[in-house]
Amino acid sequence: MKNLKKVLLFIVSIAFLVSCTETKEKVAVANMDAKSESNVSGTLTFTQNGDKVSMKAEISGLTTGEHAIHIHAIGDCSSDDGKSAGGHWNPTEENHGKWEHSEFHKGDIGNLVADENGNATITKDTDLWCLNCDDDNKNIVGKAVIVHAIADDFTSQPSGAAGARVACGEITMK
Repeated sequence: MKNLKKVLLFIVSIAFLVSCTETKEKVAVANMDAKSESNVSGTLTFTQNGDKVSMKAEISGLTTGEHAIHIHAIGDCSSDDGKSAGGHWNPTEENHGKWEHSEFHKGDIGNLVADENGNATITKDTDLWCLNCDDDNKNIVGKAVIVHAIADDFTSQPSGAAGARVACGEITMK
């Protein structure tokens, strides 16, 4: 009986240590629906490990070339033109721009490049986003992702002059 208690205590201790050191991975997705009479579709997957969020977008049905991709403020893709998603998500009220510069909207992802078959991927890793956290300046869950008809020029305010919204998807926890 004494040995059984020791073994049980050992097992409970190991289980406790494993649970304390286990990384809690969070995953969110945005399933993209066609807008503005396009045929664009795809999926964005957001994975949070610790303080870093990794995003991978896989989009199809685009015209060949560059297309802007942004996080927009409202997780509503109900309108045919995607405008129900509101403007760019910009919780810190910065100017529109590139991530590499000092000022940019936290929703300014950049441009993705579609190949001759209309397929494009883009990845991003950042500690400026979080999934379902309590920080309104970082939480992207409940926002929408918009893919635009043309490239972001990174200078026009407030949107980058990226043209029509050709796809929209709400960011939701998986």
